[in-house]
Amino acid sequence: MSSNTDFIQISSKKMSNTLKKILLKEEFPLKRAKECAEIFTNNSVDGIYTHGINRFPRFIQYIRAGYVKPEAVPTLKHRSGSIEQWQGNLGPGPSNAIFATNRAMKIANRYGMGCVALSHTNHWMRGGAYAWQAAKQGFIFIGWTNTTANMPAWGATNPKLGNNPLVFALPNDTEPIVLDMAMSQFSFGAMELAVLKKQNLSVPGGYDVDGNLTDSPALILESWRSLPVGYWKGAGLSFLLDLLAAVLSNGLATYEITQQPAEMSSSQIFIAIDTQKLPNHSRMPDMIKGIIEDYKRSVPVDPDKPIVYPSERVRATRSRNERDGIPVLKTIWEEVLSFMS
Repeated sequence: MSSNTDFIQISSKKMSNTLKKILLKEEFPLKRAKECAEIFTNNSVDGIYTHGINRFPRFIQYIRAGYVKPEAVPTLKHRSGSIEQWQGNLGPGPSNAIFATNRAMKIANRYGMGCVALSHTNHWMRGGAYAWQAAKQGFIFIGWTNTTANMPAWGATNPKLGNNPLVFALPNDTEPIVLDMAMSQFSFGAMELAVLKKQNLSVPGGYDVDGNLTDSPALILESWRSLPVGYWKGAGLSFLLDLLAAVLSNGLATYEITQQPAEMSSSQIFIAIDTQKLPNHSRMPDMIKGIIEDYKRSVPVDPDKPIVYPSERVRATRSRNERDGIPVLKTIWEEVLSFMS
C-alpha cells in the first residue's frame, strides 16, 4: 500500500487556478477554462479524484489529439415540447454538461419537466457534478451517459456494454441527496487509482483472464471483464441506458463509440423536474426528513460503522479537503504541472 509520502496537499484555489492556466494555454475560451477547471477541482474536493485531478492529464491529451474541441458549443437539432435534442460537436464534456443541465432546468421551469438529450459530446467526468448543480437550485435531476464498451454482457467474456453511469438527485433543506453510480461494481477510474496506490478492491470487482473472480484491479483492467452491479440486473440496466441514450439523443450507441479512436462522441441525457410545480412542494422537507430518520434507525452490522445515505460521505470528505487541502498523488501533480511548460 502507498504511504502518505506519496501524496501532497493542494488547496482548491491553487488547483483551480493551475488547471485554468493550463486550459487557457490550450486555447480554451476564458469561461470554459474556468468552468472546466472548477469541475475537475470540485470533483477532487469531494473525493472523486478519479474523475477530478487524476483524469486531468488524459483530458489534456485528448485536447491535443483533437478529440476534445475547446471552442465547440452545443447546437440545437430538434425541439418538441419538453424534450430537446442537441449536438455536442465534441466540445469539452464538462462545459457541454453544464449547458445541458441549465437548459433542462429552463425547460422544466416552463413545463414542469425538461429533458435535454445530447449527442456527440465528450466525457462529462463526474455525473454527480450536474446533479448537485440542479438540486442546489431546487430541481430533481436524473441523468446518464453511455461509454465505450468496457463490461461484458452477463454470461459473456468480451466487453459489449458500457459501465454507463447513472445519476439521481433530490433537493434537500441542508444539502442535496445525490446518487452517482456506474453500472460496474467499481468504476474504471477507481480501479486505475487502486493500481496506482497498490491496493486491492474491497470486494471482487471482476474477472481475471482465466475467468476467476478477483479483487485485483490490475487483473480486471487486463481482462476488461468488470463485474456489473447486481450481476445480470446491472448488465440489463446498462443495456437499456445505452439504448435510451442513443435513441433519445439520436446519437451513437456504445458499440459505435467503441469504434472511435478514443472514448468520444458519447450520448447523454439530462432530465430536470421543477419541484415547485408539485402540489406537495411545501411538504417535501418534512417528507425527506421522515424518510431519513427512519433510514437512520437501521441496525448496523458493525456498531462502529454508522449507516449513511447516498452523498452523506461526500459532504464529510468535502469539509475535510476544503480544510486540509486535496490529497494528490505526487506523480499526478507533477504530470499536471508538466503541461505548464
